[in-house]
Amino acid sequence: MKVIDSGVEGVNLAALEGRLDTATVPAVEPGLLAMVAGKGLVLDLSGVRFVSSAGLRVLLKAAKAARAGGQRFAACGLQPAVHEVFEIGGFLQIIPVFGTRGEAIASFG
Repeated sequence: MKVIDSGVEGVNLAALEGRLDTATVPAVEPGLLAMVAGKGLVLDLSGVRFVSSAGLRVLLKAAKAARAGGQRFAACGLQPAVHEVFEIGGFLQIIPVFGTRGEAIASFG
């Protein structure tokens, strides 16, 4: 799992690559939670090909932390398999999902 982060237009952006599962969550979770503090976070999942229940848990935790801190949280670029996991798990009702980074960032405006 590779995490690329940058500040874009006053919003934190994290682009994940690889798998978001039990093996990778411990390395990803602290960074995501830190990025949620202070600014909104757009999570680009276009490079993620698999999300397990452990991955969903960390995304839910980050979304809740953002909400608790009065920050926005959104995901974008879901691959079909990841989109299906979000849909089945009900995450499409919890986390705003957009097709592109630009759409997600614009939603914060």
